[in-house]
Amino acid sequence: MGSSGCGSDLLLPLSERLRLPIEQVNFAMCQLFGLFAAFLFRSYLHPSKTNHAIRHVIVTLLGLHFAFFCFGRYAVHFLAEVILLYCVMVTVHVKNIHKCSFLVAMTYLTACQIIRVYVLAGEERSADFSGPLMVITQKITKLAFELHDGLARDKNELNASQKSLAVRRIPSLLEYLSYNLNFMGILAGPLNSFNDYISFIEGRNFEMRTKPLANGKKSNECPPHEPSSLGAVGRKILICAVCVFMHLSLLEVFPVSYNTDDTFMVTASIPRRLLYLYISLLACRPKYYFAWTIADAVNNAAGFGFSGYDSRGNPRWDLVSNLNIAKVEFATSLKMFIDNWNIQTALWLKEVCYDRCPFNPTLVTFFLSAIWHGVYPGYYSTFMTGMLMTLAARTVRNNLRPRFLVSPTRKAFYDVVTWATTQMVVSYIVAPFVLPFVDSSIKFYRTWYFGLHIIAFILILVLPKKPSCTSKEQKLLVTKQTVIMHHCNGQQNGRALVDSYQNHQMRID
Repeated sequence: MGSSGCGSDLLLPLSERLRLPIEQVNFAMCQLFGLFAAFLFRSYLHPSKTNHAIRHVIVTLLGLHFAFFCFGRYAVHFLAEVILLYCVMVTVHVKNIHKCSFLVAMTYLTACQIIRVYVLAGEERSADFSGPLMVITQKITKLAFELHDGLARDKNELNASQKSLAVRRIPSLLEYLSYNLNFMGILAGPLNSFNDYISFIEGRNFEMRTKPLANGKKSNECPPHEPSSLGAVGRKILICAVCVFMHLSLLEVFPVSYNTDDTFMVTASIPRRLLYLYISLLACRPKYYFAWTIADAVNNAAGFGFSGYDSRGNPRWDLVSNLNIAKVEFATSLKMFIDNWNIQTALWLKEVCYDRCPFNPTLVTFFLSAIWHGVYPGYYSTFMTGMLMTLAARTVRNNLRPRFLVSPTRKAFYDVVTWATTQMVVSYIVAPFVLPFVDSSIKFYRTWYFGLHIIAFILILVLPKKPSCTSKEQKLLVTKQTVIMHHCNGQQNGRALVDSYQNHQMRID
């Protein structure tokens, strides 16, 4: 097998035939092989047939093989960071384990990103190895915070999420290696909790889920057979095939760089430029959809990702899913888009930063996200702009949305307008992420005269942060609740539905 320092050249003929970069072909083939290996792993190395240690060893060795196949000598960084942080974990006091692990892991990641961007800039294929390193950093820091919650904090200090995620023992070296380097997640994630992963390895992941019964109650009894993941895997493979087709057919036709083309900026009308901006950024998304969806399918094929049963009693396989494509493409708010794009990263940011930050958590969380993504200036432009737009969108939503909930027609109109606005704003925010260098990022925003930045600042300054409901809106809300009460069978069911409605509104706002 021929190999360069950046990965295997075995599939170079296929790469040239498909006219795709060799690193993309290596990634796709490893994931397809991983899918096949995952089915075999679940069948022949099932927890009921195999020692847990053997399962740990196999997934780790296969993961390292994938890493060296795709990234060559750069894969050493994956193993080096994991070993380094395990040493930190077992030597530092549990009261400081989260701070030390976070500092060391983020420093290591940032140093590698600086090296690959500014030292290895001439080696195009070297740019990819930071992707897996980013996920490993997430896992390391997530586990460190969960260990701190489980070993150094009182249960009464933890919120519901922290209680369920808390880890109450130091993992063995084998468990730590397996968690961070297993073949199901080493190339593209997704991030998952240590407790969920150990339950999967030890065969307890199906026992923890409840099954709904016909009367609406839940049964704690395990199903007689483990639920099959074939349906979920099949659907996700179909999604991957569509994403590959869209990626190959759209990306070259609608390059993002054309948004800053001098001739295009002069000759194209504003509506045409907006439409092209949206389509060009839309064309960038399928490659992310493919990477996250195939990674999710590999985990499901191995038996990992089961999250219980839906209302019809069908198994759900979305425990480690990283996106909801429908909610991303039809998002009617910036929050809805963010919550359904790279879901596990959003949860990581919430767990290690937003929920624990003592001041301005929105600003700090966006800044951490920028640092974690890399050292390109465009990344900082994207996330700082995203923070500004999030604050503006929150203010506008709080002021305007209640006024459009008084009738289905107004609500439908509001949804259409907010969908179009959200897609345009997201495209405006994300463009510097795809055009990551200083000159291209600034040039892009200059072509739009920093218009959305200015509008966002004005909205934040002018609109009240917490508008009070008018008396008319209060009456409409009471009337809606009364109608719900009268249309329900029994006062108790009506009260439950009203409470559910109110909670739903709180979550949305």
